[in-house]
Amino acid sequence: MASLAESGWTRTTVATVAARAGVSRGAAQHHFPTRGDLVMAALKHMTKVRLAGLRTGQAVPPEGSDRTRWALDQLVGLYTGTLFTAALHVWTEAAVDAGLRAQVIPLERTLAWAAYRLAVALLDVDGEDPRVRAIVSGTLDLARGLGLANVLTDDAMRRSRVLDAWAEQLDQALARLRD
Repeated sequence: MASLAESGWTRTTVATVAARAGVSRGAAQHHFPTRGDLVMAALKHMTKVRLAGLRTGQAVPPEGSDRTRWALDQLVGLYTGTLFTAALHVWTEAAVDAGLRAQVIPLERTLAWAAYRLAVALLDVDGEDPRVRAIVSGTLDLARGLGLANVLTDDAMRRSRVLDAWAEQLDQALARLRD
């Protein structure tokens, strides 16, 4: 995962991963005969770790008006770490490799559904309401986009301002739906 996040798809090979892991190339190739085998094992592992993070990452929300802003921080956190950066490199390759894309899409759908359920729980909203579903989905798209903006440069200050503004808008939109 670290190799994918730091070096990208092209420079992540069985040999480079073996060197990082401190094992011989032969030992690595015994378990992962091809780069594709290595990447798929990494993807499956990454999916398990990201899902576990979604399940256990829920802290206790603050009381009062800070809940929405807090929830947004939790959601953006899904898209600002090493695993997201590694996944981004895989997505880029999957965009041009139909075989890889076919393997990545089901894993990402599982993650997207788990992120949606987490968002619904963090925001304490009815995820079955189609209007709420659209707002929550848009919020997750925003979180992913902010994570993407953070890949090239530290975007924390701008991201904080965007999240402050979105928290206000989100509170208003959800309040209208509750009325």
